[in-house]
Amino acid sequence: MALNRRLFLSTASMALAAPVISRAAAPMPFTLILDWFVNPDHAPLFAAKYCGAYAKAGLDVKLVPPTDPDLPPRLVASGKADAALTYQTQLYLLVDQGLPVRRTGTLIDKPLNTLTALKRSGITKLQDLKGRKVGYSVAGVEPVIIGAMLKHVGMSLKDIQLVNVNFELVSSLRSNEVDAVIGTYRTYEDIQLAEAGLDPVVFLPEDYGVPPSEELIVLSNSSGLKNPALPAFLAAVKEGVAALKTDPDGMLKQFLKDNPSLNDKLDIASWHALPPYFDNDPAALDAKRYKVYRDFLFENGVIKKKLPLHDYAVTVS
Repeated sequence: MALNRRLFLSTASMALAAPVISRAAAPMPFTLILDWFVNPDHAPLFAAKYCGAYAKAGLDVKLVPPTDPDLPPRLVASGKADAALTYQTQLYLLVDQGLPVRRTGTLIDKPLNTLTALKRSGITKLQDLKGRKVGYSVAGVEPVIIGAMLKHVGMSLKDIQLVNVNFELVSSLRSNEVDAVIGTYRTYEDIQLAEAGLDPVVFLPEDYGVPPSEELIVLSNSSGLKNPALPAFLAAVKEGVAALKTDPDGMLKQFLKDNPSLNDKLDIASWHALPPYFDNDPAALDAKRYKVYRDFLFENGVIKKKLPLHDYAVTVS
């Protein structure tokens, strides 16, 4: 946090000049709407605070959990927040709908999404899903991902029964409502299932024909790309990532002090599993990855337009 400072003058100077008071520039406010409630996925954002990166950058950062996970991009699109967290897969849908948003940074630059079954189901390879029930939560994108994975092994969606489990991924697996689910995270639900002794069988979409995507990105309004607080924020998060990877236990101690409800075995395990997935340079843009994923969604009918890269993702400075 920037502090007001007094300009101290020597006695001689005071005799020659009128008293002068100098104030440091006021911190730049910056509001980021999270994708959902605070969790270990957001570790670098908190680490940037703990290591003093926000203060050094002259920022007053507010991290705000949304009341509804559908709201963050729309709050940014309407100019009610400086930025929001969302997912690369969602970005294309938002732009396709005409929302004036752009990816300006990346928090998690590797996919976390998995297709998961339990060992007791007898499923050991994707072909074993034939005739089985597969749960999903996000219409449009997740069935396309499953379809691409099945196509990779000579199958199609006609070979399985899709069931909308409305985000009840773990409970639907445990209750045998479905035989597998898409949408579990390798850094959370898959750990949860393993800790419960349920022996998850995990399939990574990128191993089965689905282009890798960035899991968690920073979204900004296209009219706010010149906001000087934005590159300052991304630079501070870069410092947060480095601090987190240098001292994960120290950062965890402060995070749990701020968020005591997350002081449990699963969230702590997730915290320690996540550092390899955080982007070391949040402002950098992998242009090829964004074009490849755009083409994947267009070819599978998820988006109606194949717009140029700058309509989806930019770098700011």
